[in-house]
Amino acid sequence: MKVFLSFSLSFLFCFILSNSSVAQPSKELVRVIVAPDHDNWEYAVGENAKFTITVLQYGNPVKGIKLNYEIKPEKTKSGKEGSITLEKGVLTLDGGTMPKPGFLRCTASVTVGGKTYSDFATAGFSVDKIKPTTSLPVDFTEFWENAKKDLAKIPVEATATLIPNRCTDKVDVYHISVRNISGNIYGILCKPKKAGKYPAILRVPGAGIRPYNGDISNAEKGIITLEIGIHGIPVNLDPQVYEDLSSGALRDYWTINMDDKDKFYYKRVYLGCVRAIDYIFSLPEFDGENIAVSGGSQGGTLSIITTSLDPRVKYLVVYFPALCDLTGYLEGRAGGWPHMFQDEFTNKNEKIAVSKYYDVVNFARFIKVPGFYSWGFNDDVCPPTSIFSAYNVIEAPKDKHLFLDTGHWVYQEETELGNNWLLEKLIK
Repeated sequence: MKVFLSFSLSFLFCFILSNSSVAQPSKELVRVIVAPDHDNWEYAVGENAKFTITVLQYGNPVKGIKLNYEIKPEKTKSGKEGSITLEKGVLTLDGGTMPKPGFLRCTASVTVGGKTYSDFATAGFSVDKIKPTTSLPVDFTEFWENAKKDLAKIPVEATATLIPNRCTDKVDVYHISVRNISGNIYGILCKPKKAGKYPAILRVPGAGIRPYNGDISNAEKGIITLEIGIHGIPVNLDPQVYEDLSSGALRDYWTINMDDKDKFYYKRVYLGCVRAIDYIFSLPEFDGENIAVSGGSQGGTLSIITTSLDPRVKYLVVYFPALCDLTGYLEGRAGGWPHMFQDEFTNKNEKIAVSKYYDVVNFARFIKVPGFYSWGFNDDVCPPTSIFSAYNVIEAPKDKHLFLDTGHWVYQEETELGNNWLLEKLIK
């Protein structure tokens, strides 16, 4: 089963047929399957990758159909393309190689009954040798230490409001707010009802503006959980509020004030995550030691950054982190979401300089605690080149789990693996 961790507002829709309890199937009539010929999808630089392409209908190969294909490095415009007839419904294409570490993607499509069906797969070349394009500013540590000192001068001043209809027989659920460097941070706190001392998990969000429900499941296992929003607005409002902000005042928030490192939108976001850790440490039920941060996409970003900034964090779980090696596009390869350097725009030099203070790569250099990391090769939102750029600079213990065919989503088994890894660390 696929579980989607979106980088923007997303919903999983289940369409129910009229007057019927049968759900519309999620499978497509025609399936195009693309796969590299190495089981691990990895090759050495200079080694040729081959892609096997299969087209199926009702489980059988579709013969004599025209197939269009394109092979090029991820997130780039140049490559090779062509058309070929599938005489037997399956063929193997020579994808070529890459002259340096990175990823090569093969996309294939067919048209049946006027509808186009497609798939792609991505081969990695010497992925453990991918190096970041961004660099560490000489005052990076000083900048963030001063920012944390400014935050520490502001009292937490927490408030917690019980949400009775979300509480269970084992867990109390609260809507909370705490003061941030400016404004507040809001979230959903879930605490075991039974008296005692418990470990904690901070859940940090993917990109977008939305309400949150909290992590009741892990709280019922004996863990304090805090799921936060990052925008300084309550996380229990009417959905229309978030939709209006997404299309209005907070549209493209990830570029707000990006030409000023002291005013960039993410400064208060990163510090807000540290403030959330402050709040957890203020809870009398917290055991005072065992705390982890977990998230995917932008949440993967915030997991790495919070752990890097705050030595109190003992573990982290990261799925396909965003904002990794943002300057990759300036070197002719894929950069991380939100791809701000993919195209030309104003004040580019200033934005490049500011990006280095907020790039995941430069925080990853300072990770010192064990982490669980998981992503796939087919992610077109947070490209694997950008993720490896950050992962490869981490020197702390790191548990890597590649789910090769995943894009910007995770399998249920993948999330269970990460959660179980975390529970084993926290519940001793």
